[in-house]
Amino acid sequence: MRYWASLGVLLFVATAVKAQDTDTMAVPADYRQWVFLTSSLDLNYNTAAAPGHHMLDNVFVDPAAYQAFLKTGAWPDKAVLIKENRMAESAGTLSKAGQFQVGVMNLEIHIKDRARPGQWAFFVSADGKAPGKLMPQSASCYSCHQDHGAVDTTFVQFYPTLMPVAKDKGTLAASYLKNDAAAK
Repeated sequence: MRYWASLGVLLFVATAVKAQDTDTMAVPADYRQWVFLTSSLDLNYNTAAAPGHHMLDNVFVDPAAYQAFLKTGAWPDKAVLIKENRMAESAGTLSKAGQFQVGVMNLEIHIKDRARPGQWAFFVSADGKAPGKLMPQSASCYSCHQDHGAVDTTFVQFYPTLMPVAKDKGTLAASYLKNDAAAK
């Protein structure tokens, strides 16, 4: 009996601590071991590279959310996607052209949370190590994702391994389909 009471207290404390601070989110220590979705060059709306420089990014998703997406074509509650923004440098003497990734500029953390307005939250870690700070609902990332995200406000159209899954499962957003048809 004492075991169950202790477990109940621990769960209550853990829930209370987690609920105390909803304006920040710790950067998962192992996110680079998650499922890699895509990489892109200069595909961003807020983070600017220094003049004359480019930015490369990598997108990762937690493994459980990835498996759920493969089965359903949609993201489960508490899915976490991380966009790691890095500066790009020239290959220099090794090659006459090309870019490679160097230090992390920042991280954008996108989490599905049905308890929040819009069911998603965006956090930004200024250096890729510090906890991400919650972006206000008025930030452009929310409306951009809502208006242009192919699946559940996420840019699955840029994830070449998941776009066919979404098409097959019929989970493409109506707003995405309308924008895609207008662009053709």
